[in-house]
Amino acid sequence: MTSPVAGRLFSRSAAVASCVGFVLIGMIQALYGPAIPGLRHEFGLSPSAAGLGLSLHFAGGVAGVLAFNAIHSRISNRALLVWGYGLMAVGGAGFALAPNWPLALAAAFLCGLGFGGIDYGLNQLFAVGFGNRSTAMLNVLNAHYGIGAVLGPVMVAWLGPDDYPYAFGVCAALAAVLAFAGPSGVRTRVSDDPPAEMGGVGLGLSRVLVGFLVLYILNVAVEASVGGWEPTHLETVGYTAAVAASATSVYWLMMTAGRFLVVPITLRYSPERILAVCAVGMTVCLLLTLVKGVAPVAYAGVGLFIAPVFPTGLSWLNRALPQAERAGAWVMAASNVGGVAAPPLLGVGIEAAGIHAVPWLLTAMSGASLLATLRLIRLTRRSAS
Repeated sequence: MTSPVAGRLFSRSAAVASCVGFVLIGMIQALYGPAIPGLRHEFGLSPSAAGLGLSLHFAGGVAGVLAFNAIHSRISNRALLVWGYGLMAVGGAGFALAPNWPLALAAAFLCGLGFGGIDYGLNQLFAVGFGNRSTAMLNVLNAHYGIGAVLGPVMVAWLGPDDYPYAFGVCAALAAVLAFAGPSGVRTRVSDDPPAEMGGVGLGLSRVLVGFLVLYILNVAVEASVGGWEPTHLETVGYTAAVAASATSVYWLMMTAGRFLVVPITLRYSPERILAVCAVGMTVCLLLTLVKGVAPVAYAGVGLFIAPVFPTGLSWLNRALPQAERAGAWVMAASNVGGVAAPPLLGVGIEAAGIHAVPWLLTAMSGASLLATLRLIRLTRRSAS
């Protein structure tokens, strides 16, 4: 069994296994959409009913983040990862083999529980496990999620939608392997000190936590809304469906590339400075989407600038609230609010103002994210003084 190097939370092999784990969670989350035609054929579902698989997965993800956060102080880091991968293995296999739709939905929720546990556990451990390199390693870790999100649909396209059970089976098998091998090089505890509790934070620190919650809700709202509405906007202003779809794929690929590209920058500059630049860049790029000739490139720029925000913000959070170790779980759970609520709310705005208002509505959300970032910088500096 490989042991972590003294003073480190992860051995090299455990860090590599963790990146594979993030490829896995990105892959399995991205399978549900491409599998919809196969699910409809298999179970005789309407499009909206078939979409419930992903909804139950994300609902399980939120529950998993909160549940594993609640028990993390009572179980070891290795046990947390074993349970997370184990639930994903059982849920993924259950979804692949389910004889009816209600059991498939239950399996999707179970898989989501494990997904949330791994998402919370590895992000939390990477935020404290690499010292000065934690911000860089968080970006590397989350970049692998993007790799998985690209590989998932490719696998379904190669197999065919009707053979989606094989794709979920592959993910379940990988989760089972990681449950046995992945946690072996992870130190049992972050430290020998008892975990800090949220109850002891004062009013100033509570404001900091609220600031991070707002920042993450807005950031994920922009991320999900661009991915959801970019193709419709580009088609409306005159681009072909093929170009619009390709531009949207480039947006997601730029999010993955951006997390790798920011790694050397995180070693030289503070997280808050990086996030401030990212917020300005996102807002400027979204304004440029108003110009038809550069709109696809501008959307790609949004992907590049938004890429570092989620992982880099976790490192900033851990430094700003070191006495509230579990704050990351609340931030990760709250971020899903933006991802779930923003696209339909944006749809309401589009119905009122027209599809050409997409850039303005997205710019308004990004501008709010910029203001939240600047406000948070002031709050964290005040708390530190």
